[in-house]
Amino acid sequence: MSTKKKSAAKKAVIKTIKKKAEHKPSASYSFFENVWDVARLVPKGRVTSYGAIARYLGAASSARMVGYAMNSCGGQTPPVPAHRVLNRNGLLTGKHHFSSPDAMQKLLEREGVKVKKDQVVDFERLFWDPAKEVSV
Repeated sequence: MSTKKKSAAKKAVIKTIKKKAEHKPSASYSFFENVWDVARLVPKGRVTSYGAIARYLGAASSARMVGYAMNSCGGQTPPVPAHRVLNRNGLLTGKHHFSSPDAMQKLLEREGVKVKKDQVVDFERLFWDPAKEVSV
């Protein structure tokens, strides 16, 4: 996919997220789908946290729900890069929900992210905050 097409796709996802966030939850509203949409925006080689996604969606106290969403994202189309979503300290707390205990780390390392003792090295530099980095 060309950079221009990727940019257009990201803008469409962002508009959808913002439109959904403006409305109160209803039968058609899916917090999990919004979480997955935000997670799909995290660039390769960068990471974010459960709490950052929750805050971006206007549900600051729902970091645990973001974790539940990440745990249930297997098989979604397009795929959700759940390996890029960590706890607030950069720990790979979701690693046990992958196919093997080291799969999450391997996926991050394939993208150039260094991990030592289940924690992202230089987490603050690699941290991607959707509230600061996403704009339409």
